[in-house]
Amino acid sequence: MTMDTNLTVNELRTVITTLSFIVFTGIVWWAWSGRQKARFEEASQLPFADDDLPAPRDGDRP
Repeated sequence: MTMDTNLTVNELRTVITTLSFIVFTGIVWWAWSGRQKARFEEASQLPFADDDLPAPRDGDRP
């Protein structure tokens, strides 16, 4: 490889790394923003949503 090609590859790596960091920071900011709290609270209770249903009996199986 020539020096110009190496410089281009290194510049591309720098741009990709910088964009990845910006995207990561954006996702963290979005996840911790106060506007998402209600949605996340509701989603955190989904595993317990079926607790109100009666337990299946042996005769109820298909």
